[in-house]
Amino acid sequence: MIPHRRLLLIFAFLSTGAPAQWLNYPTPGTPRTADGKPNLAAPAPRSANGKPDLSGTWHAETSSIEEMKRLFGSNVIDSALPLSVPGMELDTVSKYAVNVLLDFQPQDSPMRPEAAETFRRRATGVESREVCMPLGIPLAGLVSEATKIVQSPRTIVVMYESDGTHRQIYTDGRGLPKEIVQPSWLGYSAGKWEHDTLVVESAGFNDKTWLDVIGHPHSEALHMLERYHRRDFGHMDVEVTFDDPQMYIKPFTIKFIYDLLADSDVFENICENEKDRAHTGHN
Repeated sequence: MIPHRRLLLIFAFLSTGAPAQWLNYPTPGTPRTADGKPNLAAPAPRSANGKPDLSGTWHAETSSIEEMKRLFGSNVIDSALPLSVPGMELDTVSKYAVNVLLDFQPQDSPMRPEAAETFRRRATGVESREVCMPLGIPLAGLVSEATKIVQSPRTIVVMYESDGTHRQIYTDGRGLPKEIVQPSWLGYSAGKWEHDTLVVESAGFNDKTWLDVIGHPHSEALHMLERYHRRDFGHMDVEVTFDDPQMYIKPFTIKFIYDLLADSDVFENICENEKDRAHTGHN
């Protein structure tokens, strides 16, 4: 069961964002049904090189409040709901934003003792997340705010409205650096196409971000493998595998869906004058 205080931090994480702007602006090239609505079941668009074009504004598939109660406990969810910020309620985040190890039974957790101790300190409030620091990946793409992908022939840029950060995925044939001189918040990413699936390798992360809201850690040895498959115009299947031998005894994978937010966009998010943290019981 997730500690009560830890789940309340979701609202501190999410309450500094802004909703997407330019809402309902008809995006050129969007297929539409007879009534003018975006046809999300239409075929996925293609870029000039014939590969699927992943460009668009996306949001990770969410779970209902009832499902969140089943997953994390009715008492915890009912206590957290009064703190909901409009547009950032618990049913606007992915279940994996809360717990990236959700698919494991507690007794089967792949955490090494070092990871378990770090997680314990975070769960009990001994160690807290720094205010106004990047959420990191995958968390930045699993919370309430949208994620925008801009695809060009040699580089794909991913913009996270949740914390105002972005990452570059190089698709120009390069591989990951053999030596990481300067670990970074979002790491270094190189991608390639396997048929219609974009496969992205990332490494070179610092160890300052959390994999999820409740505090599962990672080390600088983390290696991520992501697979993106846009199966139609409005839906993209995403698979992320985490391999961190310093913190986990084996790699583990999460799978989720990105839903297209048609005729929408992201907006800048600047963390300033943050006052939510004082109300979570953490200093």
